[in-house]
Amino acid sequence: MQRQVCWFDRLEDGIKREVRVTVQQGKVKWQFKRATDERWDYDSLPSKDDWNTLLAKLEDRYNRRSVAFDDLELARKLFRQAIPGG
Repeated sequence: MQRQVCWFDRLEDGIKREVRVTVQQGKVKWQFKRATDERWDYDSLPSKDDWNTLLAKLEDRYNRRSVAFDDLELARKLFRQAIPGG
């Protein structure tokens, strides 16, 4: 089942950014879009803060029983691989 997590944050230069993460079939797909851009960025790598935000949002959804434990564990595993010592 596909799960999508979205949020907005503000970058260091003051520009608002939307982050969209899709968890599906054992994969996590990141998408970023700055308010000044017309197209989504599928190539940038998520920062440690991005990963921490995703994990916090997935844990909250898991506690409300709207995300499967497997999706949360997948995100945790991929975080450990992407951010060594994270």
